[in-house]
Amino acid sequence: MKLLDSIEIRGREEKRIELYQGDLTDLSPAEEFDLLVVSAFPNDYTPTPSSLIGALYQKGLSVEALSIIKDIDLRENFSCWLSREFSTQDPRLQFRRILCFEPLVRGSLPELVGDIFRALTPIVAEREDIKTIAIPVVASGDQSYSVREMLNPLLEAALHWLEIGLPLDRIKMVTRSDTQVLDALQLFSEKKAEYLSQGNLIQSDKLNLHNKIIQGDKVIRSHDKLTLRNEIIQGGKLLTGDLIEKALRDEYDVFISYSRNNANDSEAFEKALRELRPGIRIFVDRKALNIGSAWQPEIFETLDKCRKVVALLSPDYLSSKVCKEEFNIAWIRSRETDENIIFPVYLYTTQLPTYMKYRNYFDCREGDRSKIREASMELLNTLTGA
Repeated sequence: MKLLDSIEIRGREEKRIELYQGDLTDLSPAEEFDLLVVSAFPNDYTPTPSSLIGALYQKGLSVEALSIIKDIDLRENFSCWLSREFSTQDPRLQFRRILCFEPLVRGSLPELVGDIFRALTPIVAEREDIKTIAIPVVASGDQSYSVREMLNPLLEAALHWLEIGLPLDRIKMVTRSDTQVLDALQLFSEKKAEYLSQGNLIQSDKLNLHNKIIQGDKVIRSHDKLTLRNEIIQGGKLLTGDLIEKALRDEYDVFISYSRNNANDSEAFEKALRELRPGIRIFVDRKALNIGSAWQPEIFETLDKCRKVVALLSPDYLSSKVCKEEFNIAWIRSRETDENIIFPVYLYTTQLPTYMKYRNYFDCREGDRSKIREASMELLNTLTGA
């Protein structure tokens, strides 16, 4: 494949996004990667001539055969499944797994791309050896979208998820035809210039914020707080001691992430917290997903202001894109800070993905009010000890 351009992620020199032109089924050993993302209609792996699934089939790799024994099956809640590791007879297939994304309902393009990244998080959480992935400009073949239409939200989502800490080192975005490559390269270059200019503004913000703090200005915006946290994580000496503590002070103690269908349970949890600690600062999420964006900045900014994220896990929670977005962002933030930010409450019985069970949850099934009160007491204990 031909490398056309790349973007290094701010503050994470080991992470990058690369744009290629080429054939994902005709690779050299030097071009190997861990995971190939393919897109399909639900349970339909017909190897049509113009599709990536068809090209793989021509090289002896049947997606339908791989689907029979899956490694991880998240179709019900994340519209995807992960294949087992495989080896092929054809040396031109230089990857060892596929992630098949097959949503039951296809919304807007940004929403579709958002779904892909929501699906990636539980996969890379469970299979930590997956570090490099390749994404064809998804759905631009048999599913009739232009390369610009698909690449724009893909880049938007990839840049933000890698920047906040999604545990991938490299995302390769690949377009194949000569007619597509000019549009893809132009858009990629535009996004790269925009991203680099934002980086310059952030450097300016750091200096301005430092001056504000020295002068006693106590107004710390969430964007500035994230900038400061990154500066500290990277070993920067811009701020130390009391200045850091003041700048990074959280605005809320608790963020309650819940499905609207479990509103009564959320209210019971909130009521118990306020009765036990009247001055507690609680942010109860009532946001809706912005389907016009592949990345949800408002959710991230709000979560970043909170010390703990209470996840009220239930079948409805797993059906909610907003809830999954909130959990994924909180999960990544926990990895980045080595803190137990997530406080999982198992509200109603469901099949939880492994990455939602990796921390001990507080069992309140089936909406047991006495257990909910006990959970609120335990949460307050963790806040006191934090």
